[in-house]
Amino acid sequence: MSLANVILGLLQQQEMTGYDLKTSCFDQCVAHLWPADQAQIYRTLDKLVEQGWITCNIEIQHDRPNRKVYSVTEPGKAEFSRWLGIHQPLPTIREPLLVQLHFADQLSNETIIYVLEQQLAARSKKLAECETIDLPSLGDESANRKQVMQRLVLELVIRREETYIDWLKTVIDVVSRQESMYQERIQESGARMG
Repeated sequence: MSLANVILGLLQQQEMTGYDLKTSCFDQCVAHLWPADQAQIYRTLDKLVEQGWITCNIEIQHDRPNRKVYSVTEPGKAEFSRWLGIHQPLPTIREPLLVQLHFADQLSNETIIYVLEQQLAARSKKLAECETIDLPSLGDESANRKQVMQRLVLELVIRREETYIDWLKTVIDVVSRQESMYQERIQESGARMG
């Protein structure tokens, strides 16, 4: 998946400026799926215009800077439909925390627990943000097709965060118990030598 596909999908819903894409869509609607900063969005918009998948119309404004409004072209709609219908390979996952944990035997348990607790706080915050997204529940018969699809995606994101949080709590517990066992061994060893 690429940022270009996300932008094509968003622009199919309505034409927008790059600023609108960032503030109304990436910051609010799809931040839990595909975050992007302003520079990435504008670079991608320029590429999509070059490819002929979107157009840019300039709206003259007298009291402020002119607005560039982007909309999807027929070739852009065709490309987006093609992309929607193909299998996506499993993503390459890069988890810095897992790499840290892989080599964490070099750290004190206190430091490991601190790093894990920071991650737990960040994951808990993301879960809370996802839970505030206003979409009908899966059993709500008044939900339209678009809302059902978006809810299905949100459910996976929520479950993934819940699973990660549960795993972090387990790791913190294991590392904490390991510290206790280590201290007991030192005391036993000291008692035998004394």
